[in-house]
Amino acid sequence: MGTPRLHIRPGNPDFLDLPWEEPISNWDHRRLVEMPTGIHRHPVVFVAYEEGVFAIKELPAALAENEFEVLSTLEDFTSRSAEPAGLMERLWIDPTSEQAAAVITRYVRYAFPYRTVVSGPGFGRRRVQMLDAVAGLLVELHLAGCYWGDCSLSNVLYRYDAGAIEAIMIDGETSTLHPRLSDGQRRADIEIMTENVAGEMGDLAAMTGVDIDKADLALGEDIARRYEALWEEVTEPLIVGRDQSYLIRERIDRLHELGFATEDLVLEPTGEGNLVRTRLSVVGRTFHSDRLRERTGIEALDNQARVLLGDLSYFESKMEPDGFAPKLVAAVSWLKESFDPLTKRILEIEPDADPVQRYCDFLHHRLTMAQRLGRDVPNDEALADWLRTGMNGFPLPD
Repeated sequence: MGTPRLHIRPGNPDFLDLPWEEPISNWDHRRLVEMPTGIHRHPVVFVAYEEGVFAIKELPAALAENEFEVLSTLEDFTSRSAEPAGLMERLWIDPTSEQAAAVITRYVRYAFPYRTVVSGPGFGRRRVQMLDAVAGLLVELHLAGCYWGDCSLSNVLYRYDAGAIEAIMIDGETSTLHPRLSDGQRRADIEIMTENVAGEMGDLAAMTGVDIDKADLALGEDIARRYEALWEEVTEPLIVGRDQSYLIRERIDRLHELGFATEDLVLEPTGEGNLVRTRLSVVGRTFHSDRLRERTGIEALDNQARVLLGDLSYFESKMEPDGFAPKLVAAVSWLKESFDPLTKRILEIEPDADPVQRYCDFLHHRLTMAQRLGRDVPNDEALADWLRTGMNGFPLPD
């Protein structure tokens, strides 16, 4: 027995009151809480503090150290990976033991495991959302130089993001970071994902009594196809004439529409007369969430932020007939008159709801109501109708 070595990141509890002398599977502690979770290769428990809920995963020391380092580094590149809070090491036992160390991460609020998506009603119509979510996550990680090494549906959590689904990487014990991934590394990662997903869908079919011939074994292959198309869109150099700069603007606008933020633009001569090759430095899918945070301080997923920015623009245009209200004044007024009171009302009715997602749901209801009535619908009128009709969210995709 001994005292563990704890590496705690700022803003988190010290976790010293936990019974680290025992394996986490033996814990019987007042801080333990039950949370929705998927299938894990290693033991996982959840603990609650004033600062939030945290997941603790026990595993050998080398794997724990690697995962902690990978997740810590990825924070500079993406918001779609688990947020590491700490690393615990039991220095008095064999470092290769399953109980040698533990990674502590913040619990991802409002998230759910893949079985909630693929086992529930309507997966046929949610399928495309899952394809886009996992493919987009892989592109973002690969842009950051992260070779996952074990991408699977079980190693991802999912959150509703306005009318889409967001995928979040939660297991990085096998991951490695590089300045840039080779095509071979990317292909290997995609092959692992394809095999893992096919196995998971086969296991799920067996557990639910579905004939294996009817299992969705092609889900991983379809994710791979989505990935390749998105990777090409994001990384393929664009060759244009020197008088065709509008094509560069269109390319940047397409990437922003997909949520990818862009940084440096490099223009290189091709050696073919008047043509230039353009290369964009593309980073994480934070374009809309960055803009929303800058204008309002609201933290939102990127698709949610796109919806909220649309509502802010609509509010701004209604403030002044010419649509030129000062942006700071418009943002403050929108928060005070629309977002804050409505999310407060939502949380009074659904205390555990994701207020940003539910506000997006309300906006979708207001839009469809306005289209049906052929006129603008005030918030009060739309809210009363939304409450009366059951506070429905975004419809399932066609």
